[in-house]
Amino acid sequence: MSSNQSESHSPNYDTGAYPPFAVTADIAVFTIREDRLHVLLIERGSQPYQGRWALPGGFVDPDEDLRDAAVRELAEETGITAYGLEQFGAYGAPDRDPRMRVVAVAYWALVSDIEDPVGGDDAADAFLVPVEEALSDPSRLAFDHHQILTDAAERVENAMG
Repeated sequence: MSSNQSESHSPNYDTGAYPPFAVTADIAVFTIREDRLHVLLIERGSQPYQGRWALPGGFVDPDEDLRDAAVRELAEETGITAYGLEQFGAYGAPDRDPRMRVVAVAYWALVSDIEDPVGGDDAADAFLVPVEEALSDPSRLAFDHHQILTDAAERVENAMG
């Protein structure tokens, strides 16, 4: 056992010395429809930001790998299975989520043929939207998803050449 591991199990270790925070996985899935780049979005079915557009995603379970959480959340909220997810960033502004301190790990994928999404779990709806429409009004997207989508769209543009 390393010294770090043994120290973390010490009876003198104060687990309450640091504030708790959560981790989410947020996913930007892109496809081409009608010769335009589209992104998969959900309509939030609950607070915060109920009714606003968001990237699919959600909280990582305590015993779950980050990528597994991304795959799970994507399937739960949209009915879409995308295994070609690539992690591209982390977003951790202290006020990015009004519920508590939340760090988001972001993933993206470019899917050539995507089925029509179906909203599920805490997503009231799921749909494909042209990227330029999704990015046209920053207040339309919940949390900091405008920034995450902007960064992900840049990745896709670079990948497409």
